[in-house]
Amino acid sequence: MDIDKKKQTAAAWFKNLRDQICANFEAIEDENEGPMAGREAGRFVRKSWDRTNQSDGAEGGGGTMSTMRGGRVFEKVGVNISTVHGTFTEEFARSMPGADEDPSFFATGISLVAHMNSPCVPAVHMNTRFIATTKSWFGGGADLNAPLPNSYDTAQFHSAFKDCCDRHDPDYYAKYKKWCDEYFYIKHRNCARGEGGIFYDQLNSGDWGADFAFTQDVGRTFNDIYPALVRAHMNKSWTPAEREKQLEYRGYYAEFNLVYDRGTTFGLKTGGNVEAILMSLPPEAKWP
Repeated sequence: MDIDKKKQTAAAWFKNLRDQICANFEAIEDENEGPMAGREAGRFVRKSWDRTNQSDGAEGGGGTMSTMRGGRVFEKVGVNISTVHGTFTEEFARSMPGADEDPSFFATGISLVAHMNSPCVPAVHMNTRFIATTKSWFGGGADLNAPLPNSYDTAQFHSAFKDCCDRHDPDYYAKYKKWCDEYFYIKHRNCARGEGGIFYDQLNSGDWGADFAFTQDVGRTFNDIYPALVRAHMNKSWTPAEREKQLEYRGYYAEFNLVYDRGTTFGLKTGGNVEAILMSLPPEAKWP
């Protein structure tokens, strides 16, 4: 498979995964019988954006934001896809594999963040991507972010991703769990952002098909385990004190995304859509 076909195949998968996840989340909205069941069930609204800003198309591509706000279960959730191409700045090119030889790049992926009405339901982040310069690789992962951590939920989430990793390489889970723990750490707070999961980057084993298959499995695993956790807790009631804890937790979440997150940096430094890049921020947060 040549590089153009790889780009098309990866982009098509991320779009397909977006559709599967959005359908699953809307089904959850319909099923909810919890404290906010009297609300109208939430639905995703899609908004496309275009990155092309030169007549020769040298800097181009775009994406589609799929957002749902004020639902029965999801207070704010975004499932964004993008496919962009262009040229890295000289400074940014030095940090990207293969870009020191040629700063041209292609990137396609899916990025998801869900903030929930109920503090009993964990928030979550997931993204997977394919990037090509003179080299190419996959990256991504998923991590659980619970305002009120639940050891059973955490174990279930990790077990699902361990099984996913083990289907492809017995060394993946330990390596990618450790990477996730180290990456999603709020250094100035000296604490983890959440309960972890897996995180991987620059995955290029030499077998593109195998790397793509793993990346697809990460997406499918997320779309199995996270909705199961949501359904387990979405009908529970919560207290004002629990809501306050959730809002304070969200403040820490926002700090990480604005200070440390590589995806935020990549999007802003490559001329991405600011609204889509900052979609990850919670709709409401507090600081103690």
